[in-house]
Amino acid sequence: MSPLIEAVGLTKSFGDTVALDGLDLVAERGRVVALLGPNGAGKTTFVRAVATLVRPDGGSLRVDGIDVARRPADVRRQIGLAGQHAAVEPALTGRENLVLVGRLFGLSRRDARAQAAAVLDSLGLNEAADRGAKTYSGGMRRRLDLGASLVGRPRLLLLDEPTTGLDPASRIELWDTIRRLVADGTDVVLTTQYLEEADQLADRIVIIDRGRVVADGTPDELKQRAGRDVIEIHPHSARDLANAGAALESFAGSVPQVDASNRRITLTVDNGGQHLADAIRLLDAGGIVIDDIALRRPTLDEVFLGLVGSTPAQPALVANS
Repeated sequence: MSPLIEAVGLTKSFGDTVALDGLDLVAERGRVVALLGPNGAGKTTFVRAVATLVRPDGGSLRVDGIDVARRPADVRRQIGLAGQHAAVEPALTGRENLVLVGRLFGLSRRDARAQAAAVLDSLGLNEAADRGAKTYSGGMRRRLDLGASLVGRPRLLLLDEPTTGLDPASRIELWDTIRRLVADGTDVVLTTQYLEEADQLADRIVIIDRGRVVADGTPDELKQRAGRDVIEIHPHSARDLANAGAALESFAGSVPQVDASNRRITLTVDNGGQHLADAIRLLDAGGIVIDDIALRRPTLDEVFLGLVGSTPAQPALVANS
């Protein structure tokens, strides 16, 4: 069976700006694939190419074994797309929004209503189905937008930064919705600026930088690939923080990262177990009081930083009523 998505040597430029620079990516079936990368890395361009909204300049791209360049209409029958902003008509009810989309997909009025009802039920929107969409909260509008992309029963769901602008509670609610869709057999490819989101949802993470894939694996594989341990220290006071930072300068060949706002120091080291004991002895000898010290694996943020030199710019959270 062919992969769900197979891109080989994909290129795309917009004037002098190179968005995709020979990108190779294979997405297998039955997985949630998260695309990460700094702004301008090529994530959205790739998703738009898969959705047939952008025609690549070179390379090949197949969805469910179908050549996107030669048979775009057939590809569209396989996919659903939810962009960064909810495409909901506020003057209509939730049900009317989905029936309208169903009719645009070519469903009969009866089938469109039946499919709208099934999607509303699966997304937990039954109670609000006949209310105007303008009365929905931000999280409910995003779920309704997700529902619009599901009316056509897509084999593949493309989500481009699906939780941008949502408050934390709405983000978690949408994560649960995505998990239910995956459990019911829908494959998902999503782009996100939230590393926590990728860690929570993805079976596989693909990191893109400057139009190329720079890392690919499960969240655990990427963390292990970093190959080093992290010692995290929480000094007792601001004075202890400054003294600890000075005492640990160049400790084990690592430059301490001092986070004054969270009163935290992190050190990336090899052989973390041995160096943890050495750090404790060094701090104790200096009379530095600490509230906590721990050894852990790198986070996705730290893996990302090591690969592309910066962490993604996090979108501001907006509380929606």
